[in-house]
Amino acid sequence: MASAGGLCFSALLVGLAFCFEELDLLKDVTPMSVFIGLLAQSVAYTTGMAGLPWVIMSEIFPINVKGSAGSLLSLVNWSCAWIVTISFNYMMEWSSAGTFLFFSSICGLTLLFVAKLVPETKGRTLEEIQSSMATLP
Repeated sequence: MASAGGLCFSALLVGLAFCFEELDLLKDVTPMSVFIGLLAQSVAYTTGMAGLPWVIMSEIFPINVKGSAGSLLSLVNWSCAWIVTISFNYMMEWSSAGTFLFFSSICGLTLLFVAKLVPETKGRTLEEIQSSMATLP
């Protein structure tokens, strides 16, 4: 959750910096704000969200489907990364500030998703995790 929060905050910082630049406010601070925001985004992603899909996959699937699940997870993960990479340039042509504010809102939704739906797995057996996932609201 800290990683998703960091991503949300850093994308918001970059989006606001571009917004201020478009409005001719704080033009001197914009380059440093973008640099700090992108640096914070890189750190937040690397320390949490980068490896999270594989960690969750290894904890919630039984051993007999981990190979297939890992392959499917890699396909979906890299496909989504490709979609984000392709769409980023088009979004930046549309609006620099809007691009990062959109990504900030996606990270905010990710934060809510993790808080509400991702089960705590520390100290629990696979059967306990699967039964808690079967009874999600």
